[in-house]
Amino acid sequence: MAVMERLNKVLAHAGVGSRRRCDDLILRGRVAVDGSVVRELGVKVDPTTQEIAVDNEPLEGERLVYWLVNKPRGYLCTNHDPAGRPRAIDLVQHVKQRVFPVGRLDEDSEGLLLLTNDGDLANKLTHPRYGVEKTYLAQVAGKPSNDDLDQLLKGVWLGGGHVRARRVKRLKAQGESAWLQIVLSEGKNREVRRMLARLGHKVLRLRRTAIGPVRLDRLPSGKSRPVHRDELERLRRLAERTQRRETRST
Repeated sequence: MAVMERLNKVLAHAGVGSRRRCDDLILRGRVAVDGSVVRELGVKVDPTTQEIAVDNEPLEGERLVYWLVNKPRGYLCTNHDPAGRPRAIDLVQHVKQRVFPVGRLDEDSEGLLLLTNDGDLANKLTHPRYGVEKTYLAQVAGKPSNDDLDQLLKGVWLGGGHVRARRVKRLKAQGESAWLQIVLSEGKNREVRRMLARLGHKVLRLRRTAIGPVRLDRLPSGKSRPVHRDELERLRRLAERTQRRETRST
């Protein structure tokens, strides 16, 4: 009996990109199944018997790889930039596989970024429903009060809805600014900056230091390293645990 899988999942597993990126390729008519262009999301295929191609290139399975990068400010978390600006993937040019960023850090942010061609794991680490925690250090203008920190925990309303921090800790003052440690589990676009701006505190510097159990530690800015086997296993266990929790709650 054929095992049918969603086309975007098959593409992601083959290292084409994240599921969102694969959905975009499908909608733009760049994916064909058995010679016919597919433009509908949700189509299921049998990767063992059907021929799948992207931009007329047959899909071939790639060895899954996982790299950590300490992204400097000024680098983009995208695989395609018409303006030719520096990209995070430029920091791993020695990696032969087509990798993509798991989640995003905006151009002005820095710190821990996971690059992989494992679309299934990437989806579980970034989708808000799985609630994988990301830890940030933020230097903010002014000196946030205890009420400000409480409000971050209670949540604020932004354009995309209600967002809140899991944990917040005041670390130290630095002149007319302060450093905070903030843990989030949703990862909406520029979420930390927008939350703090809503409370009147501009973010001057933002660095991600951890994704789940994987930490930046002393990896120098602009450098990369492979994800250690024990780190990968912990990430996978975390993803599976949050997926089971989500399944039980539905």
